[in-house]
Amino acid sequence: MNPLFPKDRRRNPPARTPASVPDTPHRARAAARVALLTIAMAVPAMAEQPRGFLETVKRHVTLTSTVPENGDQNPYAIVVAPAAAGKIQKDDVLIDNFNDISNLQGLGTTIVDYNPTAKQTTLFAALPRHLPQCPGGVGLTTAMAMLKSGWIVVGSAPSNDGTTRTRGDGCLLLLDANGQLVDTWTGPDIDDPWGNMAVIDNGSSATLFVSMVGFGIPAPSVRDPDTGFPVTLHKATVLRIELTIPPGKPPTIERKTVVGDGFAHRADKSSYLIGPTGLAIASDGVLYVSDALENRIVAIPDAPTRATSAGTGEEITRGGLLNRPLSLIIAPNGHLLSCNGLNGQVVEIDPTARKQIYAQWIDANQAQSPPGNGNLFGMAIRPDGKAFYYVADDMNTVMESR
Repeated sequence: MNPLFPKDRRRNPPARTPASVPDTPHRARAAARVALLTIAMAVPAMAEQPRGFLETVKRHVTLTSTVPENGDQNPYAIVVAPAAAGKIQKDDVLIDNFNDISNLQGLGTTIVDYNPTAKQTTLFAALPRHLPQCPGGVGLTTAMAMLKSGWIVVGSAPSNDGTTRTRGDGCLLLLDANGQLVDTWTGPDIDDPWGNMAVIDNGSSATLFVSMVGFGIPAPSVRDPDTGFPVTLHKATVLRIELTIPPGKPPTIERKTVVGDGFAHRADKSSYLIGPTGLAIASDGVLYVSDALENRIVAIPDAPTRATSAGTGEEITRGGLLNRPLSLIIAPNGHLLSCNGLNGQVVEIDPTARKQIYAQWIDANQAQSPPGNGNLFGMAIRPDGKAFYYVADDMNTVMESR
């Protein structure tokens, strides 16, 4: 028991011309047509090859509960450990919780660690709910990363009552590999760190990309008279944070640069905050962002080096299979995978062709409408590149595609 969770192929014979029938041009043309037909019949077999990564995924398996002893719920971030350090083994899966035992949003304070080899889950970190250094306290979000040097950075978008009415500006929390709080990063450009982080990690230095979605957001009770929804602002940003990591010492911030701004964001009763959520950095320096409220994926070029903001970037794809895209990761074939916030599907996108390739139901819980609505958040590629991990909020579990 886990101590953490008390609870026949046939080949057609070649066509033959009877010996009694002379070979005429007409018969030659007929033979050519037979040959073309044979080729045409072979094409569908070639077309059955997978168009993308998702078509190789056949089933989904529950790995573990994410609820620790204090009852925290609503798993958000999921990160695969790039190295062994402290309590963490290489390829462990770290998951944080956004809600507390009463299922109130913005009050979750725990990170759990699942070891895929031992199939065991342990508590990695339990942070204090009220932390003076972090404006508003602690409510852990999808913004989490582990560096090769063993340090963990995780975002906080806190609340006192589970709504944005009592929302704090939050912070970025720095933890060591044993789950101990070492530093807290705040400032005017850090306001509710929200989306899953994109990371460039060089060991002695690292660059983080994280979306900030809090700026000026009122309570969800403040409605836009034209739409009836909570007021939508266009102040959300994507912040690049460049770190220096001295040997044996905590990372320090070298510089911060806003590389994207003007994204739509608003409060939401069921989702707490909605804004740019998924961030994925490609090898050519393009940062892909899931613009949730605009229901699209955009690209920010030269993200690691640019000195100015690209605004809301360049649109790659919109609508179609997307249904409020959230977390964003890059599959081994270079395609993007984005989970939907308003149904239980994950969507595969070819960013070069700018085409949506395929969608797969990975959470079809009929208790929500559409099935799986609101259940998906963080995702991460398994280290062998053959599958991916994701969290299922409806059951408070970590899942694995296979």
